[in-house]
Amino acid sequence: MLTRRTYPERLAIRPADRPVDAEVRLPGSKSLTNRALVLAALADGTSVLEGALLSEDSLVMVDSLRRLGIAVEVDECAERMVVAGRRGTIPAARAELFVGNSGTTARFLTAMVALGHGEYVIDGVPRMRERPIEPLLAALRELGVEAESLHGTGCPPVRVRGRGLRGGSVRLRGDVSSQYLSALLMVGPCTTEGLRIELDGELVSIPYVEMTLATMADFGAEVRHERFRVFDVPGGQRYRAREYGIEPDASAASYFFALAAATGGRVRVLHLGTRSRQGDVRFVDLLERMGCTVLREPDAITVIGRRPLQGIETDMNAISDTVPTLAALAPLAEGPVVIRNVQHIRYKETDRIAAVATELRRLGLRVDEFPDGLAVFPGQVRPAVIRTYQDHRMAMSFAVLGCAVPGIVIDDPGCVAKTFPDFFERLEAALGQADGQSRAARFIR
Repeated sequence: MLTRRTYPERLAIRPADRPVDAEVRLPGSKSLTNRALVLAALADGTSVLEGALLSEDSLVMVDSLRRLGIAVEVDECAERMVVAGRRGTIPAARAELFVGNSGTTARFLTAMVALGHGEYVIDGVPRMRERPIEPLLAALRELGVEAESLHGTGCPPVRVRGRGLRGGSVRLRGDVSSQYLSALLMVGPCTTEGLRIELDGELVSIPYVEMTLATMADFGAEVRHERFRVFDVPGGQRYRAREYGIEPDASAASYFFALAAATGGRVRVLHLGTRSRQGDVRFVDLLERMGCTVLREPDAITVIGRRPLQGIETDMNAISDTVPTLAALAPLAEGPVVIRNVQHIRYKETDRIAAVATELRRLGLRVDEFPDGLAVFPGQVRPAVIRTYQDHRMAMSFAVLGCAVPGIVIDDPGCVAKTFPDFFERLEAALGQADGQSRAARFIR
């Protein structure tokens, strides 16, 4: 069981008293952990996942797999998970699965339980009941699966009545979430006839689909695709159990790279380098455009900050989880920071475009909001309490800004438990502000 931390209702961020100079080790990738959990559960044999992330998002996946009859052992101290795969079958004939606000868990499991023979209900927190899943349900219905949104909203709670999944051809929207496609791809090898998936519209967040394909290949499955428009997954394949190492989370790394930029310091993130499969490592390319120096190695990346930062205009569709990170840095730039082509992040843990714009305005900044992004203009940052909307990325992004300017207070800092439970401890350690018992250590127990 994950050790729980107790957070205050609000946390005042103490600005750095000097430029940061740190080497940072980060927890495992949430996206890789949840993909590896699904593939290990569908594999033939027992897999060991090393460096796995232990957070709310990954543990609701673990709990759901157990409710489906798949044994998963978790060693918190060793950051290890052991999964007894069931060769593409779902042992339980009935299960109610609570997924919190984890989009990957909700979407991946909705497709996975279609392999079973029985009735399965997937539900989550109130915000999850606002997050769309209808394109995936429609695709499953095309494949002969009874799949419905119980409230008729196109969102969870979802009920799936499975009779085994033979496979077939299906059309799928790609412009709302890449997780729909990843969900279908991962179950494809376990079908008897295979899957052919044709996309309608632009595919968002392509690097996450690349991650899915690479992880599937690691577990022994073959997929062919035509320029990310048509995907062919042969049926009758078997995932092979294995020992699998999970690299640090690149989205989490963005906050520490941004910390170097915000304080004019240096941060080196270990075990995450040019060999990474995560698209969000490209966040450092934006920092480079803003004037930072980036040193790339196969197994590490270093960012050396430069103040003031330069304004940029950028399409962040491929690395949209880092939009709040860049937006929170924008007040430190000399010119506007313009972010476009990320309309799909309105359906994340919160409407991230609206939330980021609202909180930056609360800080006294001018922000122009577009349907697909926003423009942030430089200005004097005034003190404010930042609402986080139960969104971990809001809390972590604005905490970085608080390391550069005074007066920022984070409301509901505990929301970071979703993907990065000890974020504030690691942030203070990177700043060198821990004095034997840091402020974070005193309030987190």
